Amino acid sequence: MADAERADELKQLFWEELKDSPFVMIGLQGVEDSRTRPWTAQVNWQDEKQLQQGGDIYFFGAKSEAIVKGLSQNNKVVCTFVSKGHKVFAHIHGTLELVNDRSLIDRFWNPIIASWYKGGKDDPDLQLLRFDTSKAEIWKAEAGATLVAAALKMLGRDPGEDHQRENQAEVAL
Repeated sequence: MADAERADELKQLFWEELKDSPFVMIGLQGVEDSRTRPWTAQVNWQDEKQLQQGGDIYFFGAKSEAIVKGLSQNNKVVCTFVSKGHKVFAHIHGTLELVNDRSLIDRFWNPIIASWYKGGKDDPDLQLLRFDTSKAEIWKAEAGATLVAAALKMLGRDPGEDHQRENQAEVAL
């Protein structure tokens, strides 16, 4: 499989897995020792064309939270993702931007988000953020990889090289 095809396949797999389990860990580089926290990704899943090109990821946050406050020091983000079944792992870099767009708040608003903001969509602590991704490294885990690795080792091949070549890529999200 060509590098571009593998990258496209892994990118598509990432979006599918993120849709199934939209939870990531985010931290600001150099702020609070780059400490990460769990956040829930909000994505416009209906826009397939945009997802193929690199979809926008949004998060609801509180202005009182350390990450939102820390944006005044640095907006460079490190983000990690592990899919529900541990099929996909990703390490993503980019920036967080404050967004004040009521139509986006309306689009992504749901009962879970509402439970965090007592003032609803007009809560003074509510802040929508857009994650502008710059690059990502995505890994796909294969069932039975240990047996395949043992067989390759017996044949004198480096299983790590084969696995990395077929199941890992650096992509633009």
